[in-house]
Amino acid sequence: MTDRGPLSSVSPLDGRYARYTEPLVEYASETALLRARVRVEVEYLVALADLDATPLNIDADDRESLRELYEEFSEEDAARIKRIETEGTAEHSATNHDVKAVEYFVRDGLPDPDVAPWVHFGLTSEDVNNLARRLLLKPAVEVVLVPELDAIRESFAEMAREHGDSPMLARTHGQPATPTTFGKEMAVYAGRLERVIERIEHAADDLAGKLAGASGTYAAHHAAYPDVDWRAFAQDFVRSLGLAHVEPVTQINPCDDLAALFDALRGANTILLDADRDMWRYVSDGYLGQESDAGETGSSTMPHKVNPIDFENSEGNLSKADSDLSFLAETLTTSRLQRDLSDSTVKRNVGAALAHSLIGYRKTQTGLSKIVPNERVMREELEKNPEVIGEAVQTILRREGHTDAYERVKKLTRGRRTSLDDFRELFADLDVDETTRAELRALTPADYIGLAAELADSME
Repeated sequence: MTDRGPLSSVSPLDGRYARYTEPLVEYASETALLRARVRVEVEYLVALADLDATPLNIDADDRESLRELYEEFSEEDAARIKRIETEGTAEHSATNHDVKAVEYFVRDGLPDPDVAPWVHFGLTSEDVNNLARRLLLKPAVEVVLVPELDAIRESFAEMAREHGDSPMLARTHGQPATPTTFGKEMAVYAGRLERVIERIEHAADDLAGKLAGASGTYAAHHAAYPDVDWRAFAQDFVRSLGLAHVEPVTQINPCDDLAALFDALRGANTILLDADRDMWRYVSDGYLGQESDAGETGSSTMPHKVNPIDFENSEGNLSKADSDLSFLAETLTTSRLQRDLSDSTVKRNVGAALAHSLIGYRKTQTGLSKIVPNERVMREELEKNPEVIGEAVQTILRREGHTDAYERVKKLTRGRRTSLDDFRELFADLDVDETTRAELRALTPADYIGLAAELADSME
């Protein structure tokens, strides 16, 4: 085994970006997976001992000793399992099988060697693997990813509340449109994230495990103890691990639960991709300034530049994450008959998808922490586009019974630069009462923001 530093890493996730992905090591590393497998094997052994039908007896002290195998699991323990798998040890020939190596590791740690035949009793590898991976994925999402998304949501909500009445030109199809406020636009992202976080949490709660043997029929279990209700046993055992239970199954867990979770995560990533691109455009248009680090280089040749690099980095990582998550959801929900090993190697990349997501979240948050709305530029842009009050003008005229309101405003504004004076000339010629004329003359782009401030202020 080669001991390489981060600069020799094949993947940037464990090299350049290792400081960002560190929180996932506990849930996405090979050591974490081995520890989770040991946990499943130990807890299954204890559950077997609780069956009246089996002669297995494990007292309280032995149970505590067994649980220490995973509760105090170390890098050295992981290395030993790997040696059992690849090289062999004095006690075991090389298994060339990762789960069998875990089984032998557990056997070696038994406080009572007579218990050894019951380790991995009636199980297929996938019974252990599907549970172990979900035991890692659930906290990876709930403990690491969701808090990052919550922090971003709160950043958007805070900007919404602070800048709810800061008028800003909106654009539809890239063209000047009915004004909005910067805060209301931020509130949209806060609201979208709030809803998708609920989806993610629900999907994480719905992660489901199987324990049904080599073909999903409980055949080995039933052959050994036909009077035991193995379906009830499996359900109770899986639920005791904090997972839902799924059946009927083949040898493998169908992974529909993983697909639902990956889809929810992809939904969050897509929202942030949308935000990253909008922030990039707002910076480009001067609507947003960026607080810069005095020692930071913006461009290797243009000293004046402060590039929106955090949003760009986030966009790249979230795009990669979405690609991976889509691939995982599609691949893991299909199988050749009972199974083939393509799913095994694919599942080893779940951590990478989560890591790219995490980097993206942190970069978005860093970008948001640096931006400062430039209200002067936003107002100037509104003043350059007075035609955006055309919607208000024609709507008020419709209210007053003018059936040609839309056409009159269209003739004044479409395809040409229009000033507020042009509108006022139109108002002077209109057949309306003086109250309505005054209402029209009071219209300005900066004041035509509807309920935007109220909508922004509603963000908690």
